[in-house]
Amino acid sequence: MRRASMRMAPALALLFFVAGLIGPTLAHADSKGNVNFIIGGKGLDSDWEPNEDQGEFGAEVTWGPADWPIAFATDILASSAGGDLLGIEINDQSSELAFGVRKIWEAGRARPYIGGGIAKIDAQREANGVTNEDSTLGGWIGAGIFWRLGSRFNIGLAARVSRGEVTVATTKGEAGGSHAGLILGWGWPAQK
Repeated sequence: MRRASMRMAPALALLFFVAGLIGPTLAHADSKGNVNFIIGGKGLDSDWEPNEDQGEFGAEVTWGPADWPIAFATDILASSAGGDLLGIEINDQSSELAFGVRKIWEAGRARPYIGGGIAKIDAQREANGVTNEDSTLGGWIGAGIFWRLGSRFNIGLAARVSRGEVTVATTKGEAGGSHAGLILGWGWPAQK
């Protein structure tokens, strides 16, 4: 698990950089949006044994003109896990860069939402010092709910399903999966 977590550091640094760059740039008077960080897990098919359950971190960034009924979705998610299979240490990780649209309803302080689009899914497996990786273009759908606490702070729950098949070493399998996590983030414009 330690090695997979260390390789995730560049992806997490990129995630914070992108969220920090996009959020303030878009936060002006005629736009609305949210930068919500997701902390949770990703469930993969049994092809990824013993690492089919992975810890996941990411961000859902929703942005667009204030008068549009839907907004753009730009999301990034990264997951990893490490385990032992028949005495061999195996480290797996995946990442998803997703684009699409998202509809967020404003019901008081509650913000239920649904979205979908395309995703570039990368998968990597390291076993016996040999690393194999592949990437594919797939799809995703997601939903959740968050509440606006105070004028900008968001807290809630997120779920999504992604699909995309890759070939890592000689194994062909699904690199997408079921995602679930907690939302911590902020939104604009400020709510009174």
